[in-house]
Amino acid sequence: MLFRQLYDNETSTYTYLIADETTQEAVLVDPVIEQVERDLQLLQELGLTLRYCLETHIHADHITGTGELRSRTKCQGVVPDKANAACADLFIKDGEILQVGDIEIKTIATLGHTDSHNAYLVNGDRILTGDSLLIRGCGRTDFQSGDAGSLYDCVTQKLFTLPDQTLVYPGHDYKGRTVSTIGEEKTYNPRFVGKNRESFIHQMNNLNLPDPKKIAEAVPANERCGKQSVA
Repeated sequence: MLFRQLYDNETSTYTYLIADETTQEAVLVDPVIEQVERDLQLLQELGLTLRYCLETHIHADHITGTGELRSRTKCQGVVPDKANAACADLFIKDGEILQVGDIEIKTIATLGHTDSHNAYLVNGDRILTGDSLLIRGCGRTDFQSGDAGSLYDCVTQKLFTLPDQTLVYPGHDYKGRTVSTIGEEKTYNPRFVGKNRESFIHQMNNLNLPDPKKIAEAVPANERCGKQSVA
């Protein structure tokens, strides 16, 4: 398996390239519109065919590159079940597997940051957590139908029950960290350590964070797979 972690500096967003080296089929997870040329160049250099653009959720902090990549590569756009994105080719549910060559990408619904959010377990040894579980943090729950109780349940009952050595690759990091493990996050993540469901909800309801700078343009654009205006 070929696995690359790519970064957009403006929005601190990680995009992941996963490819089967035998079939040369690839998937991009959470592509960013400003990085489409970078992603296309990398695919060309590595001799890969893009089959899927896979979203963890409808993002509020950046505009997805899925629409542009789909128009230029004929890949399919894949979003979580019940996501408000009628433009998508596929909607993927909890427990479903996306097969890319010999690579299995298993869907784990992780609601709470938004009301349609998936994490993706890749070949059983690494989890792409999107904005649900971050390194020493978690996604906010105060917009896009977020729900702190749901996030607590999904992280503690679904993600924290994975093997401790499972690698954690988040959708963002704002401090330069690239990877963690489930064992580390269970032990050191201050959002969860020492918290029960009630105290977690209280904490999340009192973060008082400003809205993401791009939320007004990003959410409606991402509901159209990255198209920024309606013709």
